[in-house]
Amino acid sequence: MRYICCFLQAIASGRGQFTNFKNLNFIEFGLDQRLVEGIESSGYETATPIQEQVIPLILSGKDLIASAQTGTGKTAAFLLPIINRLMTTRTEEHINALIVVPTRELAIQISEHIDGFTYFTPLSSIAVYGGSDGFSFSNEKQALSRGADIVVCTPGRMIAHLNMGYVKLDGLQFLILDEADRMLDMGFYEDIMKIISFLPAQRQNLMFSATMPPKIRILAKKILHDPAEINIALSKPPDKIIQEVFIVYESQKLPVVKWILRKHNFQTVLIFGSKKQSVKDLTRELKRSNFSVREIHSDLEQQEREQVLLDFKNRKINILVATDILSRGIDIDNIDLVINFDVPHDGEDYVHRIGRTARAENEGMAFTLVSEKEQGKLASIEELLGKPVPKGKVPPELGAVPAYQPKRKNNNGKRRFSHPNHHSGR
Repeated sequence: MRYICCFLQAIASGRGQFTNFKNLNFIEFGLDQRLVEGIESSGYETATPIQEQVIPLILSGKDLIASAQTGTGKTAAFLLPIINRLMTTRTEEHINALIVVPTRELAIQISEHIDGFTYFTPLSSIAVYGGSDGFSFSNEKQALSRGADIVVCTPGRMIAHLNMGYVKLDGLQFLILDEADRMLDMGFYEDIMKIISFLPAQRQNLMFSATMPPKIRILAKKILHDPAEINIALSKPPDKIIQEVFIVYESQKLPVVKWILRKHNFQTVLIFGSKKQSVKDLTRELKRSNFSVREIHSDLEQQEREQVLLDFKNRKINILVATDILSRGIDIDNIDLVINFDVPHDGEDYVHRIGRTARAENEGMAFTLVSEKEQGKLASIEELLGKPVPKGKVPPELGAVPAYQPKRKNNNGKRRFSHPNHHSGR
């Protein structure tokens, strides 16, 4: 709470950008332990800049308008504090939080994030979007009439339910408009205002938009009350980093890593895994192959972490396998190669991971291993970077590799929760 108080004092004016980035672990926000377990199980360890700025504001009850692209970590930035507050303030048999998004694909994506974060909590959620069958509409009706803690919806589909008179919004605590500029571009202004007309006046409002044109400012004035304003731009990796991705099957990742390490003979290599278990497994396998390697993650005591880092910095070990606990703030200037064993969650994580190389005017390389299931993540990162990342060639002796054909989820994308009494994510 001390951090939250200091943060709020620093932005007392309600606008601007907080620049003293602290590389916080999520537990430092004072979040419920059950939520922290869900965060860790989802592979997150340290907060992105927008999460450090936004989470304390939402926890304090402040209305908010934030300029942030997809890929900066904004989804977790608003989901985590909302979930945390609902742990103690939720009203059963009501809709407690409403997240309005422009497309069914985004609704599904956010719903899946909710599933992971709430796995160890009693909260329920449902995604409500068009283009699905009558059975889905019936399930949505049941959830909206009985109440669900968090509802993610597209405007048109929600209005179809609202017009039928059974949606329980009188106890709503949170309204979130995500990708608000895109919704306005798609002609959803009237739909948004109609949805808002059904909501109680006393609620917390959060608006996220990649751009801030005048029409967004006008909408914000109508909806938000004395909002804080946050502006986050996705940074781009330095040009001197040579980036390459390898499209592989999941089973090929370990052989490709070994091939890279033997072929190039780098002096200092930092390998990132998205989860502690994958870091532990990879370290064990590399040790079996006689590589000089250690691991670092949140299971290690602080003193152990510091010793491992010192040994790596002094080149007593050549390879360090780490979770995102090291993606920001590591003070080592001579890392030759960064390998993403798993594709990062978003563009912000990707930029920070590969930014550990090519520091202090040095050149560096960054390789990313992409399985079939991760191709969509890479496509999103490439879209944010504004260009494709060059594709490397896997040696023939390691077997055939899949084609790079990233797929977007279609209208039949899996929706996790369809009944308010069935726990999301189970």
